[in-house]
Amino acid sequence: MPALSSWNDGIAKQAILGYLARVTAANGSAYVPPEARVAVFDNDGTLWCEKPNYTQLDFFVSELRLAANVRPELAERPEYAALLAGDHAGIAALGIERIALALVELCAGLQPEEFEQRARDFVMTNVHTDRQVPYAEMVYQPMLELLDILRAHAFEVFIVSGGGTEFVRAVSRQLYGVKPERVVGTLVAYEYVRRNGVPMLVRTSSLYGEANEGRAKVSHIQAHLGRRPIFGAGNSAGDREMLEYAAASGERGLAILVDHDDGEREYSYASEAGTFKAPEAITDTAQELGWTVVSMKNDWTKVFADK
Repeated sequence: MPALSSWNDGIAKQAILGYLARVTAANGSAYVPPEARVAVFDNDGTLWCEKPNYTQLDFFVSELRLAANVRPELAERPEYAALLAGDHAGIAALGIERIALALVELCAGLQPEEFEQRARDFVMTNVHTDRQVPYAEMVYQPMLELLDILRAHAFEVFIVSGGGTEFVRAVSRQLYGVKPERVVGTLVAYEYVRRNGVPMLVRTSSLYGEANEGRAKVSHIQAHLGRRPIFGAGNSAGDREMLEYAAASGERGLAILVDHDDGEREYSYASEAGTFKAPEAITDTAQELGWTVVSMKNDWTKVFADK
């Protein structure tokens, strides 16, 4: 199968192919040795669909419904009541940070292995609310091909997500071929305990550090990878600093932005950060900074992954 076979032969595809040829040409001025070929990808809206809800939010709401069946009093808490009712206005009024922390609290006490299994089972077996196919099929086929061609050129690929680290790790190997230890996301704090004399880790109701968006993505890349990426892919203002950081390598760097402009095959919307309001549309930022903008409508011959 030809490289990037689900990509139209346009500016975006040629920019990617030209970049790979440039940084891997041993005698070229832009050559990058294999050990320095690091690529970072956002997840929600970049590798898989994030509409009408984040997949992780749907997972937590599913967990909430199960818990409320056993403990009906949970439905009286404002955050949970808004989620169970699908009250978008109420959710917005409470704020995404308050909602997120309440959902983190919902899974407090679980061992990491138990949480991972629940997350994996949800993604692999539950269906997307609009398309009625498993969430695992809501991965973008052109981006899988991009991951493959980067690996073929000796790039190491990492996922740097605003979503929960453990949630993405639960499915990263199956969906993207990315090892769990190569996932950097928002971290929950753990507590070391002994239960019946057995040492273990359990999830707490708080985060370890700050949400992995904006500037935090760059500092977390350094903390977890210890190397600077030269290729970055994202879709929202929450990815701006990460893409700037990758593109700052000059002709050795490339930043691509996925533009959700296909309302027929996916959704048409302006991508925004989850935890802050950006001063301008991320597509405007991309144009100003010279990033490669990938139009779902014009650059992709298909959107979702082959079954």
